[in-house]
Amino acid sequence: MSTSIKQDDFIASIADALQFISYYHPLDYIQALGEAYQREQSPAARDAIAQILTNSRMCAEGHRPICQDTGIVVVFLKIGMNVRWQTDLSIETMVNEAVHRAYMHPDNKLRASVVADPAGARKNTRDNTPAVIHYEVVPGDTVEVTLAAKGGGSENKAKFVMLNPSDSIVDWVLKTVPTMGAGWCPPGILGIGIGGTAEKAMLLAKEALMEPVDIHELQARGSRNRIEELRLELYDKVNALGIGAQGLGGLTTVLDIKIRDYPTHAASLPVAMIPNCAATRHVHFTLDGSGPAVLTPPSLEDWPKVDWHPAADARRVNLDSVTPAELATWQPGETLLLSGKLLTGRDAAHKRIATLLDQGQPLPEGVDFHNRFIYYVGPVDAVKDEAVGPAGPTTATRMDKFTDMMLDKLGLIGMIGKAERGPGAIDSIRRHQAVYLMAVGGAAYLVSKAIKSARVVAFADLGMEAIYEFDVKDMPVTVAVDSRGTSVHQTGPAEWQAKIGKIPVVKG
Repeated sequence: MSTSIKQDDFIASIADALQFISYYHPLDYIQALGEAYQREQSPAARDAIAQILTNSRMCAEGHRPICQDTGIVVVFLKIGMNVRWQTDLSIETMVNEAVHRAYMHPDNKLRASVVADPAGARKNTRDNTPAVIHYEVVPGDTVEVTLAAKGGGSENKAKFVMLNPSDSIVDWVLKTVPTMGAGWCPPGILGIGIGGTAEKAMLLAKEALMEPVDIHELQARGSRNRIEELRLELYDKVNALGIGAQGLGGLTTVLDIKIRDYPTHAASLPVAMIPNCAATRHVHFTLDGSGPAVLTPPSLEDWPKVDWHPAADARRVNLDSVTPAELATWQPGETLLLSGKLLTGRDAAHKRIATLLDQGQPLPEGVDFHNRFIYYVGPVDAVKDEAVGPAGPTTATRMDKFTDMMLDKLGLIGMIGKAERGPGAIDSIRRHQAVYLMAVGGAAYLVSKAIKSARVVAFADLGMEAIYEFDVKDMPVTVAVDSRGTSVHQTGPAEWQAKIGKIPVVKG
C-alpha cells in the first residue's frame, strides 16, 4: 500500500506548524516551568520565571512570538518507503517554501535571522530560509515531521568533546555548563548525545531536545538503564550548580536532561551537549495522505496561574535626564523601570560603527550615544497597531569587544541586554562608571509592551540589526553590573550554589 502526499498539504502543514510554535510553548515545558516557579526560593530567579510565564500566556493569547529570536528552522523527516509525492518540487524546496510563508505571514510576521555567506558578507536572506533538514527513510506509508525553531543564543552555547573511554561524562558536563554562561536563557533543557562519531553525537543531542519533559516521571519510578541513571544524576547536579533562571542564581537551571546514545568506536567517547532556551519551540505531526496536519491549540486553562507585575518599590528612571551621579546609586540586583528614549544596536551595527570610527568618519545623523543607553535587540516587525513586535534582549557578551569603544569614544553610559558580561567589559564598565542592565530573555512580548514608539535611525539595510530609537515606559530591567563593577551573574550563582550545598537537593 502506498500513500500519496500532496505538495500543498506538506507545505501548508509545515508553515502552519511554524506559526503555531512561534506563540505556543509546548505544554509539558510550560507546566514544568510553573512547578519550578513554585519551588524557587531566589527572589531574582522567581521574578525572571514569572516574566517568562506571563510572556508565554500573552503570546498564546495574542498569537505573537514568544521571543524576538524566532529561530533557525530545523526539520526532522521520517519518510515512509511506500510514500509517493504529488509534486514536481524537491522536498528541500517545499520545506523552504513553507518557511517563507510562515515567516512572512502578515498577521504574525516572524523575524528573519538567517544570513547567507556566513564567512563573508553575512547578508540576511529576508525570509529565514533556508531550513536545516535531516532525512530518514523508514518502513511505512506516512511522513513523520518534527519541527523546531532554534534560537541563536542557545545554539551558540552548543559544546562537543572527544573524551577518552575512561573519562567521566558527568565531570565534563559539570565543568562545561558554568562556562556556557546565561546566554542560553535558563531554565531550559540540555540535550546530550553520546557515541557514534562527532557529527552523530551532535545530531543525537539536537534530536534529544525534541523529546517531552518527563524527568519528574523518571524520578518517581526510578532508572532502568545507564542513560536514565545519567539523566537523574545530571539533573540533580546541574541544578546544584546554582546558576538559576537567567544566570541570576537559584534552584532551577534545567527543567530536564535529555540523552540519546549510539554505538561508537572502541577508542572513542564523543559527547555533545546542546541547550534549549526558555523559548523552547518544537512540534511533531504525521502526514498520512488525508490532508494537512491538524494542530490542536493547548488550553489556556492549563497555563500556570502566574501574572507578573513590577514590584511596588521598583526604582523609576527617566532615561532622558539620568546622570552618571544617579547611576552610581544603583545597587546590584536592583529592579528598575525605565522610561524615555534609548537607542538599539547589535553585532552588525557595532561592527559598522567601529569601521566608521577607524576611518575617521562621523556616525549617521541622529545617532548620538553621549550620556545615553543602548539596548542590544533585534526586534520582530510590528503588526497592526503595535509600535514594535516582540523585542527581548540578545546576548550582551557578543558586544563585549565593542564596550570600551562605546563607553570611551562615544560617551555611552549604560547598556541593556541578557546574560553576563566578560571580565574586559566589566573592567571597562567600572573604569567609566557606567552600568549594564539585564532584561529577561524569553519575555520578548512582555518587554515590547513597554515600547511606545520605535523608528529606524540608521543602517536600515541591516534589517532587524538596524539602529532604532525606542521610546519606552516602565521597561523592567535588573542592575546586572553596577558602576563599581559588581556583577550579579557572578555573585548570584555563587551564593545559591553555597545555599543548595547546605539543603537537600530540590526534587520535582
